[in-house]
Amino acid sequence: METGCPMSKSKPDLSRLSQQTKLVAAGREYSEHGFVNPAVYHGSTVTFPNAAALREPTQKYVYGRRGTPTSRAVEEAVALVEGGHAAKVCPSGLAAISTALLAFLKSGDHLLMVDTVYHPGRQFCDTLLKGLGVETTYYDPLIGRGIAQLIRPNTRVVYCESPGSQTMEVQDIPAIAEAAHKAGCLVALDNTWSGGFYFNAFAHGCDISIQAGTKYLVGHSDAMMGTVTCSAETWPQFKAAYEGMGQFAGPDDMYLMLRGIHTLDVRLERHMKNATHVAEWLRARPEVDTVLYPALSNAPGHEIWKRDFTGASGLFSVVLKPCAQIAADAFLDRLSLFGMGYSWGGFESLAIPFKPHRTATTWTAEGQGLRFHIGLESPQDLIEDLREGFAALKANA
Repeated sequence: METGCPMSKSKPDLSRLSQQTKLVAAGREYSEHGFVNPAVYHGSTVTFPNAAALREPTQKYVYGRRGTPTSRAVEEAVALVEGGHAAKVCPSGLAAISTALLAFLKSGDHLLMVDTVYHPGRQFCDTLLKGLGVETTYYDPLIGRGIAQLIRPNTRVVYCESPGSQTMEVQDIPAIAEAAHKAGCLVALDNTWSGGFYFNAFAHGCDISIQAGTKYLVGHSDAMMGTVTCSAETWPQFKAAYEGMGQFAGPDDMYLMLRGIHTLDVRLERHMKNATHVAEWLRARPEVDTVLYPALSNAPGHEIWKRDFTGASGLFSVVLKPCAQIAADAFLDRLSLFGMGYSWGGFESLAIPFKPHRTATTWTAEGQGLRFHIGLESPQDLIEDLREGFAALKANA
């Protein structure tokens, strides 16, 4: 009787699976010896079996910076999340922004940058890009098809961020992409707010999707990461620039992000549920002038959000009614469950004051702006904490 060799389990066709299942299955191809998660490869040197192989390096891995099983698993997982052709990881969100822009811009080019861009991104444009001979024009995030009026013969990239940092403007990405592509421009999007999961940048016309993986992809406030996902057309140019600049990320941080991606769906769902609950409560508070959370009905940007997004994350802003600075500070200082710190996307709730920096538009709100990230705590506990904060505000008014 012939026994033969036992058959290996077939691999799932990820293209036929739902996004939720893709997140769980992502990167499994690089697991070994039956372990569920891929190994963390710490390595620089990769040896070759003979001189011929060294002369014509066709083997899968040739040098640590050019890729390891750990980085391959993460890159494929990110591309699956984003719905793009391929992805690369950078050591921070800002590194992802700068690498993407440097890959597609050269001296004499013109960049159209959304006025609500993440502030370090603005600094990069106004200093390093300017010094390299790239001119940046900032534009109103709500411009839509009107972007066509700002495109010049040397405009190469239209950069979007939706919703916008701090003030949460939701851009009409399909309209902007249509106008940009007619003029031969590429469209890049900072897609961090959606985690790349609640907004498919490529299905809505973008060529490049950028994330601060530090936020929702990592999800635990313990690693700095950035991601750039490209269409098939933009991938070769970006890949060449990425490798030419020597970009890469540490293997331990890559592993942490892959772990975060596997639970992205359930975490974002809870962030959204909690944020909606807290935002609705804040909207009813007499001290609050406006809640800037596109997922709320009648909120600014809600109609475009409802049309283009499949969900919302835990980040939103509010504008208080005018009050003394000492009162706004007392509100923040009284909070015990909300930390005061930059970044967001982790399991913990955060609150920081903000004053937007704008050059193409004007921020006219008179009251203090506050940005909240709603974490995974009980929303009722968070509400009670906020109630204490408002009591402190009132006592110092």
